[in-house]
Amino acid sequence: MTASALPSVPELILGSTSRYRRELLERLRVPFAVASPQVDETPQPGEMPASLATRLALAKAQAVAVLHPQAVVIGADQVADLDGEPIGKPGTHERAVAQLRRMSGRTVVFQTAIAVVRADTGFTRSHLAPVGVTFRPLSEEDIERYLRLEQPYDCAGSAKCETLGIGLLDAIESDDPTALIGLPLIHTTRLLREAGLDVLRCAQ
Repeated sequence: MTASALPSVPELILGSTSRYRRELLERLRVPFAVASPQVDETPQPGEMPASLATRLALAKAQAVAVLHPQAVVIGADQVADLDGEPIGKPGTHERAVAQLRRMSGRTVVFQTAIAVVRADTGFTRSHLAPVGVTFRPLSEEDIERYLRLEQPYDCAGSAKCETLGIGLLDAIESDDPTALIGLPLIHTTRLLREAGLDVLRCAQ
């Protein structure tokens, strides 16, 4: 087979502006572009965290795929789930304090959803990768010192497990080690293969 006859590799686009997801996807060593999906992330009335995460991941991938129909598009979303209640990004120090107080000594499920869409072939798949995170009992001093040092106000649940936030935890339970950071790479690579993009063959 000549070089010109080799099957073309579809463009890969990450439908997310999250720097955490971008850094994770860079681990695969596959060239990709980044696009902002422009999706309303407001929960629907009575919507459970797992359903919300899956719906938004699909919506983000589909929104970008409409503009790039021949590309393979990744969408992702994560919602912290405390007894069925969604816990979002705190945004402020005060909200982060309140979140960590509530989660102290509790197990929170981080519902991480991944979706891959390729419009030209009609490929649309999603996967939910829940991560159980047990917080140790936290004192007010623990909470204040952690937040002042890390300032994780753009993270659902107010803690970064990949850095100092690991010191707030007793346990993490997951079948995909990067799911908690925001992009479950095991499931992502599987969905990409199914969509026609094998990362092992495309890595540089």
